[in-house]
Amino acid sequence: MNTTTTTPAASVAAPAPPGPWREFWGAFSQNHGAVLGLATVLLLLLVALLAPWIAPHAPNQTDSAAFLLPPAWQSGGSWAHVLGTDAIGRDILSRLMWGARLSLSIGVAVVAISVVVGIALGLVAGFFRGVFEIAIMRLMDIVLTLPSLLLAIVIVAILGPGLINAMIAVAIVVLPHYVRITRAAVISEVSRDYVTAARVSGAGTLRLMFSEVLPNCAAPLIVQASLGISTAILDAAALGFLGLGAQPPSPEWGTMLADAREFVLRAWWVVTFPGLAILAAVLAFNLLGDGLRDALDPKLKR
Repeated sequence: MNTTTTTPAASVAAPAPPGPWREFWGAFSQNHGAVLGLATVLLLLLVALLAPWIAPHAPNQTDSAAFLLPPAWQSGGSWAHVLGTDAIGRDILSRLMWGARLSLSIGVAVVAISVVVGIALGLVAGFFRGVFEIAIMRLMDIVLTLPSLLLAIVIVAILGPGLINAMIAVAIVVLPHYVRITRAAVISEVSRDYVTAARVSGAGTLRLMFSEVLPNCAAPLIVQASLGISTAILDAAALGFLGLGAQPPSPEWGTMLADAREFVLRAWWVVTFPGLAILAAVLAFNLLGDGLRDALDPKLKR
């Protein structure tokens, strides 16, 4: 007699959970504004890196036959200078491309300085409470009470006008944000079980700071850094417009606006295009920062 044996249906394997990068990109890509901001930032970085090869002219090359030449699509314009020329015949498109390299470098350098110093001060304030914390945080509070641009102007006036001094001034202005964020994150992390376990196992203070606590404070710092680049670009452009930042003939966007002030009514393009470049860069980094905040904060993930 033949007996029929039945075998249970093969169980369907559960899909593997997404990795951290895929999970992050899934949350980030839902924010279309953040994706647009990321694309704009990448485009600006690409233009800045390739400026020596894709710019049609040298940034300080003058054309004596093309003073205040309008854009190519306007009457009297020339395709040799697509966005027109300034008062001494320099190509605006080329200066914008080279200015992207300078302005983005300023933003990244300012944020790098502020992040390094801010993390160090925030870790000290969070770990060594008492006198150290009071002294550091009261100093940061004093900096925050002053208008940021006014404080930057005062610092540059003391140090002297110039690109390096402007970067130092802007870094000091934005420093309190990183100190406060780091301190708050450290205070919330030091009471967790993994820090207690590391301390019981014999970990020293430096190991607790940089190996245990700091990696878990990285998310808010990354978000603040992306937003801080836009603030640094805007403040540096404001200092350049006032003649306290990058000095002529540097093709910095704020300096280009300063050079074009007296030609606003006669030649709209010498002011409009540098202003649009600043607007695009600041808006792109702000959108990118908002997207990073939504993707890195579990409470804000959709």
